[in-house]
Formats: sequence, structure tokens, C-alpha cells
Amino acid sequence: MSKKLPIEVCFSPAMYHRFHNDEAIVVIVDILRATSAICTAFMNGASQIIPVQTVEEAREYKQKGYLVAAERDGIKCDFADLGNSPFNFTKEVVHNKTLVYSTTNGTQAILMAENSYKIVVGAFLNISALTEFIVSHRRPVVIFCAGWKDRFSLEDTIFAGALAERLLQEGQFTTVCDSTIASLDLWSIAKHDVLAYIEKAAQRHRLKKNGLDDVLEYCFTSDLAPLVPEFSNNVLVVEKYCENINNFYPNVNKLGN
Repeated sequence: MSKKLPIEVCFSPAMYHRFHNDEAIVVIVDILRATSAICTAFMNGASQIIPVQTVEEAREYKQKGYLVAAERDGIKCDFADLGNSPFNFTKEVVHNKTLVYSTTNGTQAILMAENSYKIVVGAFLNISALTEFIVSHRRPVVIFCAGWKDRFSLEDTIFAGALAERLLQEGQFTTVCDSTIASLDLWSIAKHDVLAYIEKAAQRHRLKKNGLDDVLEYCFTSDLAPLVPEFSNNVLVVEKYCENINNFYPNVNKLGN
């Protein structure tokens, strides 16, 4: 029997230097809301997304005529076309467009992970396609939680547990660190009623304070997006869609809504 592959979970960008692995698939996770928004943009036909780290970079792209989505602390930047809600990324707005994207946490995490074997975007929206993608590549996995300003976040960690659970069920993978075990344990508690559990999360209340919490149910819905956004040559693209769409995607008829 071949040696099983490790699953590691990095709880925040402040810890990522301890987890970087040139041979690993790194899954970037920012459930509320960046990675959910990225999956939605590609669901609705975006051709590519350019993640940038700073507001200044995003502003420069806007001045060059690009469609720009940018936020800080959840609030849309004054120069941007779009904020960070997945509901901003409709087919009418993003279809066949190149989008420049800058967020408080998620886009920085994407850029931190450069030089890994592969960097992909994960959300509940694409969890089955993501599982299929990872299994097909047979590589170590680092699930990189974007968190909140270098801090731990519940929503990203329960997703890490959900993904780790699915990968372990495939038989190729094993846990090698306490953070993976902790993620699995949190997911075992949360999965029976995720929306009730997420009421504990700080980010849920940040969004509520700013009237931005209409996305909660959507962001915790599994399998709307049969795709895996991948960071390659400084842009996010989708090379192919999930091959087993009919098996994995009972909600696929909702695409584009």
C-alpha cells in the first residue's frame, strides 16, 4: 500500500510560514466572503480574476479601466465597482470579464501561498469539485484559513474540517497535526446545523453590524459550483469543471441565479 498523504490546516496567515510546502496543494479558504465570492464569479462566467494585495494596486487597475472589486473591513472601497458580497458577482456584471479583486484577508492569503505545487480556492459552494480535484492530484494538502487580520476564524476552520473529513473518507490521506484534528472536531459539532453554529462567529456579527449578513445561508450551501479556481501565472482561472457533476451536484440547477 502506498504511503498516505498528509492533511494540514493552517489557522491564520500569521502561521503560514510554518506550513508552506512546495510540494503541496494549498487550499485558500475565506468563507465569509472572499472565496465564496470567487466561486460565484466563475459560476457566472468570469474569465479570470486578478487578486491584488493592496488598495493602492486595486485603485491603479481601476484607473486602467478594469472591473474592480475591493473592500476593507467588509465595506466596499469608494473607487471600486463591486464589494465583497457573492451577490455582487452576477452573470450580467462578470460574464466574460477579467476582474481585479482585493479583500481584507482572502486575496492576501492567495498571494502568500505562491510557489506551492498548486494553489486553489475552496468554499462550501465547490467542496465536492475541490475534493475530486485534490484526490486526482495525489499530493499533500495544506488548508490555509485566511482568518481575520491574522486571527483564527470559526467559519474557515469548520470548512477545513468538512474538507478534511471528505479527504479522509477517500482513503489516501491522513492527519498529521493537531490543527487538523481540531478542525475535524469543530466540524463534527457544527455540521448538524451550521447556520446555528456560525452565530458564535465574530465575522458573522461584523457582517450583521454592517448590514452585510444576507449571504450567510448562501455561503454555507454545498455544491452550487462544479469548478475549482486555480491561481496560476498571477491570475485565478478555472481550467475545467467537475467531471462527476451529475453525481455530486444536486443543486446545480441553481447556477447563475
